[in-house]
Amino acid sequence: MNRTLNIFCRLAVVAALASMMSGCGIYGKFKAPEYEETADAYGDIAAGDSTSMGDILWRDFFDDKNLQALIDTALANNSDMVTAKLRIDEANASLKAARLAYVPGLDVSPNAAYGYDIDAKGGSWSFQLPVNASWQVDIFGKLTNAKRRQLAAYMQSNEYARAVQAQLVATVAIQYYSLLALDAQYEIYKETEKNWRENVRVTEQLLEAGRYTADAVYQAQSNYYSVCNNLLDIRQQLHQTENQMCSLLGKVSGTPIERGSIEDWTSPEMIDVGIPVEVLSNRPDVKQAEYQFAQAFYTTNGARSAMYPSITITGSLDFYSMIVNAVGSLVEPIFQQGQLRANLKIAKAQQAEAEVAFRQSIIDAGIEVNNTMIALRTAQDKTANYAAQVSSLEKAVKAAQSKMQDKNSTYLEVLTAQQSLLTAQVAQISNRLSEISEVITLYQALGGGCE
Repeated sequence: MNRTLNIFCRLAVVAALASMMSGCGIYGKFKAPEYEETADAYGDIAAGDSTSMGDILWRDFFDDKNLQALIDTALANNSDMVTAKLRIDEANASLKAARLAYVPGLDVSPNAAYGYDIDAKGGSWSFQLPVNASWQVDIFGKLTNAKRRQLAAYMQSNEYARAVQAQLVATVAIQYYSLLALDAQYEIYKETEKNWRENVRVTEQLLEAGRYTADAVYQAQSNYYSVCNNLLDIRQQLHQTENQMCSLLGKVSGTPIERGSIEDWTSPEMIDVGIPVEVLSNRPDVKQAEYQFAQAFYTTNGARSAMYPSITITGSLDFYSMIVNAVGSLVEPIFQQGQLRANLKIAKAQQAEAEVAFRQSIIDAGIEVNNTMIALRTAQDKTANYAAQVSSLEKAVKAAQSKMQDKNSTYLEVLTAQQSLLTAQVAQISNRLSEISEVITLYQALGGGCE
């Protein structure tokens, strides 16, 4: 027993000295660096105060009850969301295993033997019930770095789930308002089809009365059939968009999509993008890149620690014979065909790659905010123009109809004005959808929807 204790003491002294002399860089903790690009990541878009639109909970940001119900369904049933949650479970199991590596391993190997003595003409049984224990002493950080790497992997899986949720919330919302825009355009085309059918009837009567030529009738008929085709196209787009929504919801094709009107949308009174360094650092995709960087950092630490000795203490206790023994072992890698140094070089290179990816994720996030803000401002500026255009064309249609009644113009002028009005009305709805979509995209770009 004294000899065993002496071995333990010597091992402890050797390990302590080795740790003090060569443990530098093995136990270091990861800290994400700060880059100059973060401060002005939005480019020419002015930063706001400490709060941003992305801080708003999605349920508060989208006040449409139908949309809220659809998002709830998607978060519960969407296959990507379910997969992301399963990845968290996988990473959590790996993390627990890494933490349990600190605990000694125990196993029991019972055995029994029967011996027969020919001279004594008899035999006897012998039994053994040894309990074996093995414990790796984490002097050089092999277990610590493995645990920290798994913790970073677990955190990355959480951020992946947050990113999937944010994308899902935004996609469902944009698909929802796409349906509302198609509904609005369908109503415009349906009303136009009704009016232009009447146009055909009127022109045919006027042709019979000798007031119009055949070309006016043919033009009226052409416009009418064009609108009929537009109605069919919109109906097809509605079915396709509804099916896309069903896929997001994890529902079968043809599931009814309850919805309201695009006129119910109200843009946020204040669109604040916040401070880049605070907003972008909390985006799920940026956090994923950060935790990937952390994993690479701890992989490098682990590659360094692999060059140092492994200290293992093993022991056993036999409950039948009450024999106890313990052994301490120290294994120092000497020559492994350069594999350990190669592993370290590979780990360092992968760590550098992860840092580049992390840095690029910040740049890309800032560019996304900048692009979205520009697109949003463009759509907002167009809104007033489209409103004025539609108003002017409505007056143009009335003026053309009035001139026609006074026989100062042909019916072709009326048809042309009506066609221009229809085009402007449909474009106005499309621009409305663009504005809504850019607001939603900006909300996601600022980290919204991932709570």
